[in-house]
Amino acid sequence: MTTPVPALIYLASASPRRSELLKLAGIHFEVLLIRNLARPGRTALDVVEIRRADESAAAYVERIAHEKAQLGWKSLHWRRLPIHPVLAADTEVILDDEVFGKPQDVLHAIQMLEKLSGQTHEVRTAVCLITPEQTLHAVSVSRVTLPILRAEQIARYVASGEPFGKAGGYGLQGKAALLVERIEGSPSGIIGLPLFETARLLEQAGISL
Repeated sequence: MTTPVPALIYLASASPRRSELLKLAGIHFEVLLIRNLARPGRTALDVVEIRRADESAAAYVERIAHEKAQLGWKSLHWRRLPIHPVLAADTEVILDDEVFGKPQDVLHAIQMLEKLSGQTHEVRTAVCLITPEQTLHAVSVSRVTLPILRAEQIARYVASGEPFGKAGGYGLQGKAALLVERIEGSPSGIIGLPLFETARLLEQAGISL
Protein backbone atom coordinates (compact mmCIF):
# COMPACT_ATOMS: atom_id res chain seq x y z
CA MET A 1 0.00 0.00 0.00
CA THR A 2 1.37 3.43 -0.97
CA THR A 3 1.80 5.88 1.88
CA PRO A 4 -0.21 9.06 1.13
CA VAL A 5 1.82 12.23 0.69
CA PRO A 6 0.94 14.80 3.37
CA ALA A 7 -1.10 17.70 2.08
CA LEU A 8 0.80 20.93 1.53
CA ILE A 9 -0.14 24.05 3.47
CA TYR A 10 1.29 27.53 3.33
CA LEU A 11 2.60 29.12 6.52
CA ALA A 12 2.02 32.86 6.28
CA SER A 13 4.81 33.72 8.68
CA ALA A 14 8.53 34.42 8.55
CA SER A 15 8.93 33.18 12.12
CA PRO A 16 11.64 30.51 12.28
CA ARG A 17 10.07 29.25 15.51
CA ARG A 18 6.75 28.48 13.80
CA SER A 19 8.56 26.72 10.98
CA GLU A 20 10.53 24.64 13.49
CA LEU A 21 7.34 23.63 15.29
CA LEU A 22 5.63 22.51 12.07
CA LYS A 23 8.72 20.50 11.13
CA LEU A 24 8.71 18.94 14.59
CA ALA A 25 5.12 17.86 14.05
CA GLY A 26 5.95 16.43 10.62
CA ILE A 27 3.56 18.77 8.81
CA HIS A 28 4.53 19.41 5.19
CA PHE A 29 4.44 23.16 4.51
CA GLU A 30 5.87 26.01 2.49
CA VAL A 31 6.60 29.47 3.90
CA LEU A 32 4.52 32.20 2.32
CA LEU A 33 6.05 35.59 3.03
CA ILE A 34 3.46 38.36 3.16
CA ARG A 35 5.48 41.23 4.62
CA ASN A 36 6.07 43.96 2.07
CA LEU A 37 4.11 41.94 -0.46
CA ALA A 38 3.26 44.08 -3.49
CA ARG A 39 0.09 43.37 -5.42
CA PRO A 40 0.67 43.90 -9.16
CA GLY A 41 0.12 47.57 -9.92
CA ARG A 42 -0.41 48.43 -6.26
CA THR A 43 1.71 49.55 -3.32
CA ALA A 44 3.18 47.04 -0.86
CA LEU A 45 0.78 45.54 1.66
CA ASP A 46 1.22 44.26 5.18
CA VAL A 47 -0.86 43.63 8.28
CA VAL A 48 -0.78 46.70 10.50
CA GLU A 49 -0.30 45.37 14.03
CA ILE A 50 -1.87 48.24 15.93
CA ARG A 51 -4.54 47.65 18.55
CA ARG A 52 -7.77 49.58 18.09
CA ALA A 53 -8.94 51.92 20.84
CA ASP A 54 -12.06 49.89 21.67
CA GLU A 55 -10.48 46.46 21.15
CA SER A 56 -9.76 43.99 23.93
CA ALA A 57 -6.36 42.31 23.99
CA ALA A 58 -7.97 38.95 23.20
CA ALA A 59 -9.89 40.33 20.22
CA TYR A 60 -6.75 42.05 18.92
CA VAL A 61 -4.74 38.81 18.81
CA GLU A 62 -7.50 36.97 16.95
CA ARG A 63 -7.99 39.80 14.46
CA ILE A 64 -4.29 39.99 13.59
CA ALA A 65 -4.06 36.23 13.01
CA HIS A 66 -7.13 36.42 10.77
CA GLU A 67 -5.76 39.38 8.79
CA LYS A 68 -2.42 37.62 8.26
CA ALA A 69 -4.20 34.54 6.93
CA GLN A 70 -6.46 36.66 4.71
CA LEU A 71 -3.53 38.52 3.19
CA GLY A 72 -1.71 35.25 2.61
CA TRP A 73 -4.79 33.78 0.94
CA LYS A 74 -5.22 36.79 -1.35
CA SER A 75 -1.54 36.65 -2.28
CA LEU A 76 -1.97 33.15 -3.69
CA HIS A 77 -4.29 34.57 -6.34
CA TRP A 78 -2.18 37.67 -7.03
CA ARG A 79 0.90 35.53 -7.55
CA ARG A 80 -0.98 32.72 -9.29
CA LEU A 81 0.40 30.13 -6.90
CA PRO A 82 -1.12 26.66 -6.45
CA ILE A 83 -4.07 26.85 -4.08
CA HIS A 84 -3.48 25.18 -0.72
CA PRO A 85 -4.70 26.06 2.81
CA VAL A 86 -3.04 29.08 4.41
CA LEU A 87 -2.10 28.98 8.09
CA ALA A 88 -1.28 32.10 10.12
CA ALA A 89 -0.87 32.89 13.79
CA ASP A 90 -0.30 35.77 16.16
CA THR A 91 1.22 35.53 19.63
CA GLU A 92 1.04 38.25 22.25
CA VAL A 93 2.04 38.59 25.89
CA ILE A 94 -0.71 40.21 27.94
CA LEU A 95 -0.65 41.63 31.47
CA ASP A 96 -3.68 43.49 32.87
CA ASP A 97 -5.07 43.82 29.32
CA GLU A 98 -1.86 45.51 28.15
CA VAL A 99 -0.38 43.90 25.05
CA PHE A 100 3.39 43.45 25.08
CA GLY A 101 4.52 43.16 21.48
CA LYS A 102 8.07 42.87 20.20
CA PRO A 103 10.55 45.29 21.80
CA GLN A 104 11.67 48.13 19.56
CA ASP A 105 15.09 48.60 21.15
CA VAL A 106 17.18 47.78 24.23
CA LEU A 107 15.39 50.23 26.52
CA HIS A 108 11.99 48.95 25.44
CA ALA A 109 13.06 45.34 26.10
CA ILE A 110 14.30 46.26 29.59
CA GLN A 111 11.05 48.09 30.38
CA MET A 112 8.98 45.11 29.28
CA LEU A 113 10.88 42.65 31.43
CA GLU A 114 10.76 44.99 34.41
CA LYS A 115 6.95 45.09 34.13
CA LEU A 116 6.70 41.30 33.77
CA SER A 117 9.14 40.66 36.64
CA GLY A 118 7.43 38.99 39.60
CA GLN A 119 4.13 38.69 37.70
CA THR A 120 2.03 35.98 36.12
CA HIS A 121 1.05 37.02 32.63
CA GLU A 122 -0.95 35.51 29.80
CA VAL A 123 0.46 34.31 26.51
CA ARG A 124 -2.28 34.14 23.90
CA THR A 125 -1.75 32.65 20.45
CA ALA A 126 -4.51 32.82 17.87
CA VAL A 127 -4.37 30.53 14.84
CA CYS A 128 -6.31 30.97 11.60
CA LEU A 129 -6.55 28.49 8.72
CA ILE A 130 -8.15 29.49 5.41
CA THR A 131 -9.13 26.88 2.81
CA PRO A 132 -11.20 27.23 -0.36
CA GLU A 133 -14.23 26.06 1.61
CA GLN A 134 -13.90 27.68 5.04
CA THR A 135 -12.06 29.80 7.56
CA LEU A 136 -11.20 28.13 10.86
CA HIS A 137 -9.99 29.68 14.11
CA ALA A 138 -8.43 28.45 17.36
CA VAL A 139 -6.90 30.13 20.39
CA SER A 140 -4.36 28.87 22.91
CA VAL A 141 -4.12 30.64 26.26
CA SER A 142 -1.24 29.93 28.63
CA ARG A 143 0.02 31.54 31.81
CA VAL A 144 3.67 32.25 32.51
CA THR A 145 5.12 33.29 35.87
CA LEU A 146 8.41 35.13 36.09
CA PRO A 147 10.19 35.51 39.43
CA ILE A 148 11.37 38.91 40.58
CA LEU A 149 14.24 39.59 38.20
CA ARG A 150 17.32 41.50 39.29
CA ALA A 151 18.41 44.45 37.16
CA GLU A 152 21.62 42.67 36.20
CA GLN A 153 19.66 39.56 35.12
CA ILE A 154 17.51 41.65 32.81
CA ALA A 155 20.49 43.57 31.44
CA ARG A 156 22.43 40.35 30.76
CA TYR A 157 19.47 38.73 29.03
CA VAL A 158 18.75 41.78 26.87
CA ALA A 159 22.44 42.00 25.96
CA SER A 160 22.22 38.46 24.57
CA GLY A 161 19.99 39.83 21.81
CA GLU A 162 17.39 37.14 22.36
CA PRO A 163 14.47 39.43 23.32
CA PHE A 164 14.25 41.04 19.90
CA GLY A 165 11.62 39.72 17.53
CA LYS A 166 9.76 38.04 20.40
CA ALA A 167 6.49 39.10 22.01
CA GLY A 168 7.06 40.27 25.57
CA GLY A 169 10.81 40.44 25.02
CA TYR A 170 11.63 36.81 25.85
CA GLY A 171 11.76 33.40 24.19
CA LEU A 172 10.82 30.31 26.16
CA GLN A 173 12.90 28.11 23.84
CA GLY A 174 16.10 30.01 24.60
CA LYS A 175 17.95 31.55 27.53
CA ALA A 176 14.69 32.85 29.02
CA ALA A 177 13.87 29.29 30.08
CA LEU A 178 16.29 29.99 32.94
CA LEU A 179 14.18 32.96 34.00
CA VAL A 180 10.73 31.38 33.85
CA GLU A 181 9.46 30.08 37.18
CA ARG A 182 6.30 28.31 35.99
CA ILE A 183 4.13 27.79 32.93
CA GLU A 184 0.54 26.62 32.71
CA GLY A 185 -0.70 25.66 29.27
CA SER A 186 0.89 24.96 25.91
CA PRO A 187 4.68 25.27 25.55
CA SER A 188 4.37 25.34 21.76
CA GLY A 189 1.66 28.00 22.07
CA ILE A 190 3.99 30.15 24.14
CA ILE A 191 6.75 29.71 21.56
CA GLY A 192 4.42 30.81 18.77
CA LEU A 193 2.24 28.01 17.33
CA PRO A 194 0.12 25.72 19.54
CA LEU A 195 0.52 22.33 17.90
CA PHE A 196 -2.53 20.70 19.50
CA GLU A 197 -4.89 23.45 18.30
CA THR A 198 -3.18 23.61 14.91
CA ALA A 199 -3.56 19.86 14.41
CA ARG A 200 -7.26 20.10 15.28
CA LEU A 201 -7.77 22.84 12.67
CA LEU A 202 -5.97 20.84 9.98
CA GLU A 203 -8.05 17.76 10.78
CA GLN A 204 -11.23 19.85 10.61
CA ALA A 205 -10.13 20.96 7.14
CA GLY A 206 -9.70 17.33 6.09
CA ILE A 207 -5.90 17.37 6.12
CA SER A 208 -4.50 14.04 7.33
CA LEU A 209 -1.58 14.23 9.74
